[in-house]
Amino acid sequence: MSLISASPLKLIRLCETSLVKNMKIMGSFSVNTSAKYYNNRELSTSRQLFSANQRPDWNRAVSEAEKIVGYPTSFLSLRWLLSDEIANVALHLRKLVGSNHPLLKTAKNLIYNGRNNMQAWGLIVLLISKAAGHRNVQDMEEDKAAGVLYSQRALAEVTEMIRTSHLVHKGLVNIYPGQFEEPSELKDMTFGNKIALLSGDYLLCTSSVELAALRNLDVVILMSSAVRDQAVSEFLGRRDKQNNPLPSTGGEKNALSDWTQRNVLSAGSLLGKSCQGTLKLAGHSNQLQEEGYKFGKHLALAWQACLELEPFIGSNYIPGSVFSLTSAPVMFHLEKDPSLYKEIDKGCDTIHDVDYAKVHKIVSKGPGIELTKQLQKEHSQKALEVLSVFQDSDARTALSNIIFAMGEL
Repeated sequence: MSLISASPLKLIRLCETSLVKNMKIMGSFSVNTSAKYYNNRELSTSRQLFSANQRPDWNRAVSEAEKIVGYPTSFLSLRWLLSDEIANVALHLRKLVGSNHPLLKTAKNLIYNGRNNMQAWGLIVLLISKAAGHRNVQDMEEDKAAGVLYSQRALAEVTEMIRTSHLVHKGLVNIYPGQFEEPSELKDMTFGNKIALLSGDYLLCTSSVELAALRNLDVVILMSSAVRDQAVSEFLGRRDKQNNPLPSTGGEKNALSDWTQRNVLSAGSLLGKSCQGTLKLAGHSNQLQEEGYKFGKHLALAWQACLELEPFIGSNYIPGSVFSLTSAPVMFHLEKDPSLYKEIDKGCDTIHDVDYAKVHKIVSKGPGIELTKQLQKEHSQKALEVLSVFQDSDARTALSNIIFAMGEL
């Protein structure tokens, strides 16, 4: 069954089935056992995961990288995913089936195992941890099967939870007087807001507890500033009544600086500071920690540019679909062709008033696509350059191959 075409009820049942299966797995297949299992599997005799004539594949790159860190990264979040609180959220989601609350779409996107899945963020943190190694650390602090510290694995969990909580909180509906005429619809939206708020708060609270357990004040301050940056990103630029972002009007700032500021705050800061923090936990120098931040930031920006290209590459516009009006292709096009603002400004009340088919057609024929491809390649290249400071290893090669695969749309 395709998750993209699945109904909300099927998705919820899939979540519940997955929870039951994972609970059975945890009974007989612990994280440490899975680490040994993956380490005992035959890895490629060459550190180059892809042959010269083989096209990089995203799923394969992630799968090979998971072997290197010792276990599937889905095990990172399994502990909090199986908690009573999250299980209750899955049950309450049933009540939202049939409504148009954004939380259902958020849950669907989190389940979809594609380039946008959050588990890969934890994987990146673990790979950079293993690529750098660790210094002056007691043996009892190391997960020898995975080649990383237990504290680094915990930080990877924290990264995933912070990112997921941010996405869940973004699904809140801004309810204002007279918006919903039907009482039943108002009731659904109010209930959905409660679930989104509480589940997002739970994840953020749990991440705070995990962060405090690391007992490293510098890392706590670092990750707290990443949470602050995410919050700041939600108040940048113009917004519709549901706080969906709109492009800045011409003359305020150029498209590149506007796009970069938005995405460094919303994504680059978290991944960059997570990579910086994991190197600090391993006892590396401030200089290497700064390189870790640069790697995470540039990788996140390349990742974002890659995702924003997808609606405009390889297929025609899908009727009814929406894409970010602050995506790089749209913003670059607006800088060259301000006449498109006439259509986009129709979304000042709600972005759904915009004719997305028209915007898609115009942007697809404009310069924004090529400029975004160039932007993605620039950040990918900068991330690869940072990797050169680390010694050659399977982990470093895996990170390189993830970057190469990410660029293959």
